[in-house]
Amino acid sequence: MIGGISVTQLLILLVIVMLVFGTKRLRNIGSDLGSAVKGFRKGIEEEPESSEPEKIASADKTNAASQNKKENVTVSSPTDTDV
Repeated sequence: MIGGISVTQLLILLVIVMLVFGTKRLRNIGSDLGSAVKGFRKGIEEEPESSEPEKIASADKTNAASQNKKENVTVSSPTDTDV
C-alpha cells in the first residue's frame, strides 16, 4: 500500500492506461522521459570551470552594491492611492 493505493489498484490503472495509449506510445513516452532525465542529470553533474564562480561572485557583489545605492536614492513618499 503506497499512499493509500493498493497493488491491485495500481495494476488496474496500468491496464487502463495501456488500453488508452497503447504499448507503442507508452514505450515512446518512457524512452523520451528516460532521455530527459539523463540529460538533466548530465547537466547537473557538469562542473563549471574554476574561474567562472569567481567572476560570478564578484559580479553579484557589484550588482548588489549598485542596487542598494539605487534603492536608497529612489525611495518615494506614499500617495493617496497607495494608502
